[in-house]
Amino acid sequence: MRFSPFRLSIVAVVLALGVGGATAQTQRVVPESKAQVQLSFAPIVRQTAGAVVNVYASRTERRQSTAMEEYFRRFFGDDAPGVPRGRSQRSLGSGVIVDPSGLVITNNHVIENMNEVKVALADRREFEAEIVLRDSRTDIAVLRLKGATNLQAVELGDSESLQVGDIVLAIGNPFGVGQTVTQGIVSALARTQVGISDYQFFIQTDAAINPGNSGGALIDMNGRVVGINTAIYSRSGGSIGIGFAVPSSMVRVVLNSAKGGAQNVVRPWLGARLQPVDGDIATGLGLERPTGVLVTSVYEKGPAAEAGLKRGDVILAVDGQPVDNPDSFGYRFTLKGTQGQAPLTVLRGGKQSMLQVRLMPPPEVPPRDPLRGSARTPFAGATLVNISPAVADELQIDVADEGVVIADLDERSVAGSIGFEKGDLIVAINGERVPSTKEAERLIGRAGGYWEITVNRGGRVFTTVLGR
Repeated sequence: MRFSPFRLSIVAVVLALGVGGATAQTQRVVPESKAQVQLSFAPIVRQTAGAVVNVYASRTERRQSTAMEEYFRRFFGDDAPGVPRGRSQRSLGSGVIVDPSGLVITNNHVIENMNEVKVALADRREFEAEIVLRDSRTDIAVLRLKGATNLQAVELGDSESLQVGDIVLAIGNPFGVGQTVTQGIVSALARTQVGISDYQFFIQTDAAINPGNSGGALIDMNGRVVGINTAIYSRSGGSIGIGFAVPSSMVRVVLNSAKGGAQNVVRPWLGARLQPVDGDIATGLGLERPTGVLVTSVYEKGPAAEAGLKRGDVILAVDGQPVDNPDSFGYRFTLKGTQGQAPLTVLRGGKQSMLQVRLMPPPEVPPRDPLRGSARTPFAGATLVNISPAVADELQIDVADEGVVIADLDERSVAGSIGFEKGDLIVAINGERVPSTKEAERLIGRAGGYWEITVNRGGRVFTTVLGR
């Protein structure tokens, strides 16, 4: 086989990977001959596949026993006829070892609501896993394998350097058949409006991704993880060539939080409400095309107000990276962390300027002071907390100076059956404002079996009347 000395071919990249990885400045070229088309990705697979694992999660709920069932259990044990076996739920997915000590990245939806997680390695060893951190907003979770050391791990790559058309490999366990490698290209970048998670900014690929691939690795030609396979678009349940992966840049944010011992991923707080710029808004602002995000309101005590951001401003870029909608802004802003400053390119009055926004986590002021709804009231099964920037950010609702919001809700409870939802702001009870959970407790307690409750749900205010 002969190679052109003037152009770096794909085969040179593959051979380089077999002896320690490609250089940072890899030239991208189209195959020029039949020999170059008949190349193999085996060196990359050998380098990475051992770090891709299967994740098995389960949850068993034992229903309450009757007196007769307890009698049988006492004399005949748990296997006796008539003893309730409980209801089991199971989930199967994939994961990636990103640290030799046994840290594994997977999708949150693979382990969500599960109480037992096991991980099987490519060499068939199995480990119990503890959940170190789960982040539903990115659909990423971090596991730690119990008793595991010196494992093969794969490095997180730079998803920001990806280009549409780059070759990628998807490694996972589709349909539970065993570890499988599929190949494709990056079909699109910065995919938003997909409806998968709060931070919608996905790599789209045509590498075959199927059920069971969730949490698996999307590998670039440098043998690094550039994405965690998360979802597919499908009408049949199988791959039709439209798969989505969480970029490694966002995965790194979650992983660093887990390594730092955090219970949750702490994100920077802007303190402003944003909306997309459509064609009409763009015309009114004198823009050549719809781009950026429009500032519709600014919280007077937040970093945005401190930096001088105003209602009507259009944010065009975060640290030089253009943004086209609130999802892309949220992604770019989150990557900046919670320390230092983030430069925002802002359009105001037809002129561009640069504003430096202080990076900080949303403050939890006032404290949550949670109130669990008591029995024989409409709030039984709901947890009320004082609203704060931190609570508003967590629930993805607009921040208010004061008030009480439903932060948690058992859908099978009284509150759930009535129709309350997580994120509902309780404005008033029996005509009296509810500024705090302490006041809510007083108003609920003195209602006397009659409650007139005013709720703000996403800006829509309504009142419902309830009684015993």
